[in-house]
Amino acid sequence: MLMNNLSPIRKGIVGVQFLFVAFGATVLVPLLVGLDPATALFTAGLGTFIFHFVTKGKVPIFLGSSFAFIAPIIAATEKWGMSGTLAGLLGVSIVYFVMSAIVKIQGKKIIDKIFPPVVVGPVIIVIGLSLSNSAVNMSQENWMLAFISLFTAILVLIFAKGMLKLLPIIAGITAGYIVACILGEVDFTPVMEASWFALPNAIVNFHFPDFHLEPLLYMIPVAIAPVIEHIGDVYVVSNVAQKDFVKEPGLHRTMLGDGLACFAAAFLGGPPVTTYSEVTGAMSITKVVDPMVIRISAATAIVFSVIGKLSALLQTVPKAVLGGIMLLLFGTIASVGIQNIYQHKVDLNETRNVIIISVILTMGIGGAVLSYGTFEVSGIGLSAIVGVILNILLPSKKKEKE
Repeated sequence: MLMNNLSPIRKGIVGVQFLFVAFGATVLVPLLVGLDPATALFTAGLGTFIFHFVTKGKVPIFLGSSFAFIAPIIAATEKWGMSGTLAGLLGVSIVYFVMSAIVKIQGKKIIDKIFPPVVVGPVIIVIGLSLSNSAVNMSQENWMLAFISLFTAILVLIFAKGMLKLLPIIAGITAGYIVACILGEVDFTPVMEASWFALPNAIVNFHFPDFHLEPLLYMIPVAIAPVIEHIGDVYVVSNVAQKDFVKEPGLHRTMLGDGLACFAAAFLGGPPVTTYSEVTGAMSITKVVDPMVIRISAATAIVFSVIGKLSALLQTVPKAVLGGIMLLLFGTIASVGIQNIYQHKVDLNETRNVIIISVILTMGIGGAVLSYGTFEVSGIGLSAIVGVILNILLPSKKKEKE
């Protein structure tokens, strides 16, 4: 039985609890790619409020840092710097805007036709595995800390019950961090020097993104997988809340809201934000699906973002601890791609499907690059584009019979 008639105090408690479910993932992404975790918390809260405004306050969804962009952000930063990369991330919002318009005009079927599971599944696998070397390299700085973080997260995932089961990242980082402190691997000087109240660095030192066409074109194809994930999450949230959000307020509105949130995040120096399945899982356990509770989570994220000592503390986490979490995280993302292929019953006996999956995996994981002059597209983005083209061009069994 769903519980929507909670007292204000209980709503506040559950709202803060929901933020902690999303907290680990939200701050992990910026820590891995070199962005300010406080800014990520701020843009997650702001983005969630933007989403709720666009969706008429009806959809209980929290938006947080997207794992799908970890590898692209790191790769783009090496080529164009962080300012150029943030400008490129504005392209993510363009994809959401276009998809929102398509759904409004044509309905969801057109997206299923262009981005079927045979394309989306392997693209998600590529997203997960493309940074496997980075996870290993970070872990090698101290394998003991990495394994403590890794195995703690695994134990929580397998044996924990209730809300704790939704906090494997926080549990793993906490365990690794405690051991690192005992071993003297953590320098608390930045925490001692930080003030209690401080606006996020990216907002204090705000400057307009350094616009270049190349990073923009690089990021656009990467947004395909998160957009498809967004659609699936809206369906899941609809099932949990026992309401059809695809019809009201409409899938086009949820996409538009996510797109505007991504635009605000990139503009303010944060990573792209996406719907969080962890919070949906928490709603399923607690039976609390009131959108107001999610807005309390968003407000709490903004409050946490201005606690200077918290931001400084997050940035003292050793790389090996984060590396241990990455060993699990990136493989988990890849497994979601495998599940996507399996659950949608993609026929692997059909030659065209094997070709599409094979080419996407080889080009994506191999880091294929296509360049012409100053234009360049590579890795995840290139493999996604090639996968879409192959899916359109290669005949299926149904077409051959016709």
